Amino acid sequence: VQLVESGGGLVQPGGSLRLSCAASLFSFSSYGMSWYRQAPGKERELVAAISSAGGSTNYADSIKGRFTISRDNAKNTVYLQMNSLKPEDTAVYYCKVVRVGSDYWGQGTQVTVSS
Repeated sequence: VQLVESGGGLVQPGGSLRLSCAASLFSFSSYGMSWYRQAPGKERELVAAISSAGGSTNYADSIKGRFTISRDNAKNTVYLQMNSLKPEDTAVYYCKVVRVGSDYWGQGTQVTVSS
């Protein structure tokens, strides 16, 4: 299993970014996917999750109404659209899949929100 995140960068407050996570995973459409983030000095936290078919999503309270998780099972990719970004959204963002009882993580992509 290999997960590769992309799309991070430096953005001003109020700006937008779209993160992508490309998965090398047999039967990608069979697995729920999630995005986490970890800010400096803080624990990694769940940001958003999506079911295998994409019909069910969950979000952390801190990003509800600003972030949207989606997936394209034909491309083996999950996305995180981030709007109205705030400085407190600054973190390394990771995607994760749980397969056969084991967690698989990508290498992360840095998101920095600063003027």
